Amino acid sequence: MMFKRVFLIAVISIACLLGVAQESALRVIPTPKQWVRNGWQRHPRQEVRYDSAGRHLRFPQNRDEYYLRTESGSVTIEGNRHWAMATLAQLTDAQGRLPDVEIHDWAEYPFRGFMHDVGRNFQSLGLLKETLDLMAFYKINRFHWHLTDYPAWRIECRCFPQLNDPQFQRPGRDCGKFYTYDEIRELIAYARERGIMVVPEIDMPGHSAYFTAAFGFAMDSEEGMAVIERLIDEFCAEIPDTLCPYLHIGSDEVHVADPEGFMTFTERMARKHHRQPVAWDPGLPSAPSTIRQVWNTAAVSNAQAASKGGRFIDSFMGYLNYYDPIYFTNKLFLHKACNQDTPDTTTALGGILCLWNDVRVDEKQNIALHNGMVNGMMAYAERFWNGGSGTWEQLAGFEKTMAFHRDSLLADHDIRWVANAQTVWNIRIDSATILTARGGALDLDALCAGHDLSRDTAMAEATTLLFAVRDTVIRAWVGFETPARSNRISSGIGQQDEWENRGRLWVNGKEILPPGPWQEPGRYAYRFHTWGKTQEEEPFTDEQLYWMREPAYIPLRAGWNTVKMLVPKQFKGQRWGFAFLPLTVGEDGRVRETLISDH
Repeated sequence: MMFKRVFLIAVISIACLLGVAQESALRVIPTPKQWVRNGWQRHPRQEVRYDSAGRHLRFPQNRDEYYLRTESGSVTIEGNRHWAMATLAQLTDAQGRLPDVEIHDWAEYPFRGFMHDVGRNFQSLGLLKETLDLMAFYKINRFHWHLTDYPAWRIECRCFPQLNDPQFQRPGRDCGKFYTYDEIRELIAYARERGIMVVPEIDMPGHSAYFTAAFGFAMDSEEGMAVIERLIDEFCAEIPDTLCPYLHIGSDEVHVADPEGFMTFTERMARKHHRQPVAWDPGLPSAPSTIRQVWNTAAVSNAQAASKGGRFIDSFMGYLNYYDPIYFTNKLFLHKACNQDTPDTTTALGGILCLWNDVRVDEKQNIALHNGMVNGMMAYAERFWNGGSGTWEQLAGFEKTMAFHRDSLLADHDIRWVANAQTVWNIRIDSATILTARGGALDLDALCAGHDLSRDTAMAEATTLLFAVRDTVIRAWVGFETPARSNRISSGIGQQDEWENRGRLWVNGKEILPPGPWQEPGRYAYRFHTWGKTQEEEPFTDEQLYWMREPAYIPLRAGWNTVKMLVPKQFKGQRWGFAFLPLTVGEDGRVRETLISDH
């Protein structure tokens, strides 16, 4: 009897392991809702046949629905070709072979967007096209193009060419650079070929220092509104509503004498040109028919905004540039899309993932690297395609698919991310409150807020355990502070032989110091918000961001190892957090997960 029980447990265990292996083998992001794999053999990819009959489609109103079948290398597609082809690209291995699969999938939300701010830091058409390619690969179908901000108007202007004149723009911020109407149409066409709609944003009347510099009066003045009307007329004549049916009118972070009157004016301008207006919320009061893009990250405010009526877009998961990118990838996966357990698109249209860079960027490829754009996009695509929210256990499984994409499908990208969902910390706050948390990178401000703890200054002691099968030395990214790339407020780079933020790290009681000398010890310590100040013009360097710099060497002994970190919060407004991420650095310099345990 005992033998039978042991045998049965063994069979169940093996079946579960095989099930997990089979489940993870598809490695498609977003995860398809329905799929069957017919065997494990792969075949050379052959012709792709599109079946317009749509026999397998169930939701005729869902333009994102598709059906994909591969058999002996032949491919049949029904429904949305763009997303079926994106899935097909992810299924195709390096030898051009396909498994035999049958997939039926659809999106829960019609609006799955990504935003770049090119007003503060201009990006070439080539870089933007690379972003669009990545969006299409992950079925993200709206490109929110933030074209104007404090430094500059990035749209060709024929009626008022002074808007393109460098003398009226912020010095050092890509002065004189803008997109011609031909280039704007080119990017829109490139996006449409990939199933992506461009949503241009002309921020009115906020974030418009360039406007006042060029004209000598503000946007919300009578003279300013007359100028805006001509600007919008010109833009919409060059970019017809058939190309861009939406117009984002901005409206946030500004105080004007007549907010209702100004919003009525801008909304009327959008509708005059047959555009659906979109506006930020919080922002100036918009009409019920205007789509609100909710950006406040306060949970109570978000719940109120999501339930106050009218259509809205979820950007209240936060911004890529604000958080530690490893932490934020987890946050995106765990986020509850549109604050809904079950997707309902009556008013909730979906979401937009935003990437702002208030701080000047010289090397524009650093925008993606310094903000974890690629790994953030993977988690975001999963969440807003499938809706609801994820669990830590689901995240641990999803990380395997992310690692496969990083290592195999996106090998040409430099992706600074490693799996970390299984790490568990015990955290003591000020030697009193003990909390537990998961993830290799943590936001201690958010953790304390979730437990109704408020701290302007504090000390956190965080401990975790690592198991090694033998004595070894591994590498690890170690960080004691992550400054937001929208603001330079931080304790700066550490002094020589010290970590930033005066943090300290011990492994098995032995203190671990930074792996090498700092190039700029003690630099960039700004205990104040730098918006609009000269410090905002100092680009971030790799040394200031732990995921961009040389990892530390961590000696481990066979068995369990104790990792302890001391993380001070030195001043009010500091981004309080830390990271400890074991990794392997290959000969090519790329990072991978470290396999230090078999428990």
